[in-house]
Amino acid sequence: MTIHSVHDLHEDTISVDPAPCRLCGSPLNHMMIDLGMSPPCESFLLPELVDSAETFYPLRVMVCDQCWLVQLREYVDPREIFTEYAYFSSYSTSWVDHARRYAEMAVARFGLGGESLVVELASNDGYLLQHFAPFNIPVLGVEPAANVAEAAEARGVPTLVEFFGAEMATRMVSEGRAADLIVGNNVLAQVPDLNDFVAGIAILLKPEGVATLEFPHVGRLLAENQFDTIYHEHYSYFSLLTIEKMAARHGLRVIDVEELPTHGGSLRVFLARDGSDRDTSDAVTALRDRELAEGLDRVETYTAFDERARRTKRELLSFLIAAKDEGKTICGYGAPGKGNTLLNYCGIGRDFLDFTVDRNPYKHGRYTPGMHIPIRPVDAIMAARPDYILILPWNLRDEIVAQLSRTADWGPKIVVPIPHVEILETRGDSK
Repeated sequence: MTIHSVHDLHEDTISVDPAPCRLCGSPLNHMMIDLGMSPPCESFLLPELVDSAETFYPLRVMVCDQCWLVQLREYVDPREIFTEYAYFSSYSTSWVDHARRYAEMAVARFGLGGESLVVELASNDGYLLQHFAPFNIPVLGVEPAANVAEAAEARGVPTLVEFFGAEMATRMVSEGRAADLIVGNNVLAQVPDLNDFVAGIAILLKPEGVATLEFPHVGRLLAENQFDTIYHEHYSYFSLLTIEKMAARHGLRVIDVEELPTHGGSLRVFLARDGSDRDTSDAVTALRDRELAEGLDRVETYTAFDERARRTKRELLSFLIAAKDEGKTICGYGAPGKGNTLLNYCGIGRDFLDFTVDRNPYKHGRYTPGMHIPIRPVDAIMAARPDYILILPWNLRDEIVAQLSRTADWGPKIVVPIPHVEILETRGDSK
């Protein structure tokens, strides 16, 4: 008879996922973090739905010990998430400027011109492709959310309302729409069938074409405690080590990589066909070596993450409880997907936050999923004059602190929750 300790039984129940790795098909034997139960992060509620039942799904993240893909199961069908989408990229001025700089770089680096075709996958509201218009370069967006694609069309960006994959790519090539440049910004994480998606990129790409993919770097997620970037619409989280394995499965290779400050620390990888004449940058070897030195090929690097998230949860709740005990008022700034992970994991409801604000009019008058925080226009802060403002999209902290400079006349404190609780003066100085 074998006797198990409570610890052994706990490990048995949480460390194995019945679904195989979505990239390589290996068994998933190791849990990175369990953030409990949460509703889909972009399912903002109309007032009449606040008293209705919501569906919550596990936020339980596994890591594959063969290809090192960090992943959630496909608890939510992407059609439920992306058919009508609440996120419009153009409401972030810093992100639009990031897209403009990218377009200028790509035109110069790849010699794009009037005979070229630039295709963006998950092109949102045309925030990026619009910047190719001054160069008279043909563009085509692929965006499954009809409401967001409509905004792109209004901006003059032709857009196909469809989910991208190998079948669609084959059809586009047959129509003469092979791409010189394929752009995928913050879409790879949102694709449950990675192999079909990347196979589509390989099909659509011209022989000497280039694809660039931007995504949050799992190395920064781990190092900087960015647990709130985990939510149901992000099925996967990537290192360069994983991307190289993924590319190789589909006849592609990484020819360059850049480290970006966006979304708390992202990678931009450049992919070309195996047979392409394009050289491979030394940056690829340098980052691969650094990831190995950081232990991104070791299980224990990932499994240690859970306790760090729990510690930050306790720290944030301790601060909020102390502030409320002192009679302070607190509101939020922003209603991003990551904010809803943070609110639900930490159990932060209206007992802590009176409301949150957002620049996106689509969200005004709605409520955050799960915690039901009302979402108001940004000017609501000026009327309420709270003592503290909790920044939920902390990756845009500098942009938001600048926007909040007009609140300095009453001097609210700004709270940044990640990677640890930090209190800023309205003018942006740490305290």
